[in-house]
Amino acid sequence: MAREPYFKGENLSERSRKNLFILDAIRRRGPISKTDISGLIGLNVVTVSNYVDEFLRQKIVFEKEFDVSKGGRRPLLLDLNTSAGYAVGIGTNLLDTIGVVTDLSGKVLHKFKKGKPGSSCREVVDSVLSTTSGLLDEAKSCRQKIRGIGIGIGGIVDAAREKVRWPEKIDNGYHYLDVTVPLKDILEREFRLPVFIENDATLACFGEQWMALDSDTKNIVYMFSGVGCGLMINSEIYRGTSGCAGEVAVHSDKKESPYFLERWEADLGIRAEYLKRQQWKKGAKAPKEACDADLGRIFEACRRGEAPAVDVVREAGRRLGLRVAYLVNLLNPEMVIIGGGIEEAGIVLIEEIKSAVSEWCFEESASAVKIVPTRLGENGVALGAAGLVTRQVFAEIND
Repeated sequence: MAREPYFKGENLSERSRKNLFILDAIRRRGPISKTDISGLIGLNVVTVSNYVDEFLRQKIVFEKEFDVSKGGRRPLLLDLNTSAGYAVGIGTNLLDTIGVVTDLSGKVLHKFKKGKPGSSCREVVDSVLSTTSGLLDEAKSCRQKIRGIGIGIGGIVDAAREKVRWPEKIDNGYHYLDVTVPLKDILEREFRLPVFIENDATLACFGEQWMALDSDTKNIVYMFSGVGCGLMINSEIYRGTSGCAGEVAVHSDKKESPYFLERWEADLGIRAEYLKRQQWKKGAKAPKEACDADLGRIFEACRRGEAPAVDVVREAGRRLGLRVAYLVNLLNPEMVIIGGGIEEAGIVLIEEIKSAVSEWCFEESASAVKIVPTRLGENGVALGAAGLVTRQVFAEIND
């Protein structure tokens, strides 16, 4: 049987599923022969050949040099025509907005980055629109071959009602407000392209599996700072019943959440704690790494081994590690990926998370999981969003 990747439960036809099986194998392993594709995904060679003939006709794959013969006629190798289409991916959160244009292999051709989009719903929507517009202006040469736009956005994404609840900051706390503007419809009318919207942590998790990990890594938790997590279970994106799985904080406007379950700042409170520990004298100049909310300087100090940066990051890693330990016991994943920017704190953070998992998890779960920083870094959400478009392109061929 062929493995079930990201599309299980999405009402795709059998043909669409086989399209994805075959084209994903070519994308990951090409140049590759039909026989090797058959062995890799579990479909017979005749079926693979029939599908490949259509892919060749539509010029989404092409034949390369002959492979070395193992007896008999030498098989042709197949590879993906990466310029047969392009995808736009946008990732936006409380810190910044990043957009990319990729080819069908996931190679970034254009990148566009904006600073903090603001905390209101309107500011977020405007940031997505301007980033998409800027990217399309840069990618004029391939504009006609762009197949769609993927959007990764923070907050609760209710897929069934195509509705987003954005965490808007009011005073010292976050409150989830309904984004009443139909973002998908606005984007599709503005840019005349199909639009797909997912939670940012979900797309960061999918992006790692699609772009950076072996396809055999099936059960993944992507810890998006301490704010939320993306989940892939048995090689499929896990969205939950209404598309909002992965929220690891308990939210209530009326009651104070227990400390373990409260919503944290995206930086795990590192900067606030660092500033508190400085105990500056009145009128004294703040140290350079604490100015202007520059978390990067604090992380840099931590990587150099300087106190109190190391102590603050270690304590934040311990808190995050307890949350990760709970998820590892609950889900028993193969891998937990630390991302959302917090991974830039370096080895001190990662080791503290590992220590907490080792201490608080069952031995069987702790020994089976790898805890690693993101490989895609700040581009992860945007690449996951673009990958979602590419996956759709693959599924729709000849359907």
